[in-house]
Amino acid sequence: MTSKKLRVMILVAILGSISTVLMQFNFPLPALPGFLKIDFSEIPAVLAVMTLGPVAGILVELLKNVLHWFLSGSPTGVPVGEIANFVTGILFIMPIYLIFNKFRNSRGLTVGLISGTVSMAVGMSLLNYLVFLPAYTYFLNAPPVTGDGLYKMIVLGILPFNLIKGAILMAISLLLFKSMQNWISQQHRKLSV
Repeated sequence: MTSKKLRVMILVAILGSISTVLMQFNFPLPALPGFLKIDFSEIPAVLAVMTLGPVAGILVELLKNVLHWFLSGSPTGVPVGEIANFVTGILFIMPIYLIFNKFRNSRGLTVGLISGTVSMAVGMSLLNYLVFLPAYTYFLNAPPVTGDGLYKMIVLGILPFNLIKGAILMAISLLLFKSMQNWISQQHRKLSV
């Protein structure tokens, strides 16, 4: 195994571990459904896509969710929440990578973060409607949320939650980028895969 591959694997493991720890510190937002909780676990994945590329970001997201499932379990027995979080992360980081990779400056990162936020908010609204909320009700053997209740949960809960989460992650990512820009550029040149 080459030194470069080993360094990439170690960095992905470190970022995934940091992401797992950050996922433990979550909190709900007032006036939104209590099961939606903000955490900052996407930040290490954003650093991974900026320095190492999209595969590393996806691996950080995967590692975070697998470790979280092993550490915390799942109320359904099936990792529906972790799968939803993994998909959320992918929807957030991939537009960042695609745009930031072309324009490696704060403007490119800002446009990528805005695109990632919109992608995450719209994508998770649709996926919650089609996949994740039905999966939760199935595995919890709960009555399904339908009609006006489902509409309110998606449009007044999940959509604004993801927009707020994206805005918070955007602010933190931009602050980190300003202070770590040289390091990110060095790591990208040395380790991008």
